[in-house]
Amino acid sequence: MAAAMGRKLVDSLKSKEFREYLMSTHFWGPIANWGIPLAAMADLKKDPKIISGTMTTALCLYSLTFMRFAWRVTPRNMLLFACHITNFTVQSVQGARCIEYNYMGGKNRVAAQEPAKLPVAEEAKK
Repeated sequence: MAAAMGRKLVDSLKSKEFREYLMSTHFWGPIANWGIPLAAMADLKKDPKIISGTMTTALCLYSLTFMRFAWRVTPRNMLLFACHITNFTVQSVQGARCIEYNYMGGKNRVAAQEPAKLPVAEEAKK
């Protein structure tokens, strides 16, 4: 049974339709778009003070728009849909981090955790 499924997969990968799909914008457009959510995932570990709330909101709206497009186009572009639902999710997390840091006391908690810095003149006296 597994051999038959494997043969069927190999046959479909060798098909003319699959080769045509690999050479279409239906495939390469979403592949190029994956850079946006991958960059956002990398930014999840960075300091929240560098997050732009305006850009995060714009990227959420962009992804919502293109999720709808990917769903409505015929045939449905599930690769594009997956890319934009991933981007929307990651941008929403970034937005929540931005709101928590800027408006819910995150900035104050970070400042309280940093050691007090003495002026340069006082450090020189020690």
